[in-house]
Amino acid sequence: MNKPTPEQRDVAPRPAFARWLGTTNDVTRGFLAVGRIPGLINMAGGLPAPELYPAAELAAIARRVIEQHPRDTLGYGPIEGLPELRDALAARFSTPALRLGRDNILITSSGMQGLDLLGKVLLEEGDVIAAQFPTYLGALDAWRPRRPTYRNTVLETPGFDPVSAMTGARFTYSVPNFSNPTGRLVPLSVRQALVDAAHRTGTWLVEDDPYGTLHYDGSPLPRMIELSGRKQPGQTYDGPIVYMGTFSKEIAPGLRIGWVVAAPDMIAALTMAKQGSDMCTSGVTQHIALGALQSGLVERLQPAIVSLYRERRDALCAALAEHLADWFDWEVPVGGMFVWAVARDPALDTDRLLPIAAQAGVCVAPSSVFDSSGQNRCALRLNFTLNPPAALAEGVRRLAAALRKMREEG
Repeated sequence: MNKPTPEQRDVAPRPAFARWLGTTNDVTRGFLAVGRIPGLINMAGGLPAPELYPAAELAAIARRVIEQHPRDTLGYGPIEGLPELRDALAARFSTPALRLGRDNILITSSGMQGLDLLGKVLLEEGDVIAAQFPTYLGALDAWRPRRPTYRNTVLETPGFDPVSAMTGARFTYSVPNFSNPTGRLVPLSVRQALVDAAHRTGTWLVEDDPYGTLHYDGSPLPRMIELSGRKQPGQTYDGPIVYMGTFSKEIAPGLRIGWVVAAPDMIAALTMAKQGSDMCTSGVTQHIALGALQSGLVERLQPAIVSLYRERRDALCAALAEHLADWFDWEVPVGGMFVWAVARDPALDTDRLLPIAAQAGVCVAPSSVFDSSGQNRCALRLNFTLNPPAALAEGVRRLAAALRKMREEG
């Protein structure tokens, strides 16, 4: 064994990394990386279909806005976001029952930044979050440095009492439109009960809505912030709902454009937190997003997106019925990007299945990463938007083979 040199003996140990890093998972990084593994079918991440990206249109908009607005696109901008984009989003989400102005809008560098900023302005270590369960793993990652306590809130529970769930919590987190990971649509009666409870208790109610435009069957339900706005007729919105969205599913995730719609005091607090985060969102991508809205590109894209994703949802569910009906139960989602498959045998460990499935050539998301305690280990989140029908069918066949191998191994 080599002895340390004098120089090595004089080097002091480096300070330890922050404690919260020891509680993280690397699943999201894995979801994004597996797309580059030849032959592996990725059914894990919440990824859009890249063939739908409007590359030519966005390139034309980008060239135009950089040439016409060099200071806005290439320089620093307002922390709150491009004023014209904030106005456009305020107009987009305003309804007869919901009056919004520029002061209700913050532009963020992706929807994820909105979640991160929310944790910065609301959470102290150990604070309680009443989170719809199971919970989006990105939200769990965003708030992990704050080391919160989670109050799991199962909205489907008979007799669910939102007032009890919210009381004492710093905020309530929900994904009412095609929840990540379950794909469920929260019914209107539950939405109204949540809104009523937020007004009654004063607890912030976060409405995270990245999938709301991905509606395949039936009619869209009103947003909770709109239901809240009905309690303040004729007034600019100043209620307890914090509505979050993103262009990642409507245009392209590489734009990294998201937004928060909320009461002006919440927007002001989030803006202060953003100042110490990234100073301002990219002016180039904000102008591209504004151009996409003003040109009608966003609306023109929607029919093709909905048609393609409906076909892929149906293909995944048909493959599940053919190959995995003896192993799992699931519901056909009316929108979104995911099918939530729950094992019929609660002893089936999807954490253990994950590496076996990867060896078989398919990547899936185990339920444990959507549980802050990691104890829910008998379900899978399956994405259907990224892959064409033939690849989805093959992915399910590979998953069935992995399940058989796991059973044989005991």
